[in-house]
Amino acid sequence: MAETKDVMSIKELSNYLGIGKSKIYNLIRHQKIPASKIGRQYRFSRDVIDTWLKENIITLPQEPQMGLFEKKGNR
Repeated sequence: MAETKDVMSIKELSNYLGIGKSKIYNLIRHQKIPASKIGRQYRFSRDVIDTWLKENIITLPQEPQMGLFEKKGNR
């Protein structure tokens, strides 16, 4: 089983989120993702990323559901 690290590099974050490194760099450039810069390298706290993911959930509004016995056109 792979070890879970508390601090991730760009490559590790890319694998964790399942998105490309260029997308992560774009998110950093637009200040859309929490990142720390140490020297010339970015690092990401797993706890902060997990919180960021939960806070940035986008859901589409639910369409009204039809009742069990309701037929289309009979409203």
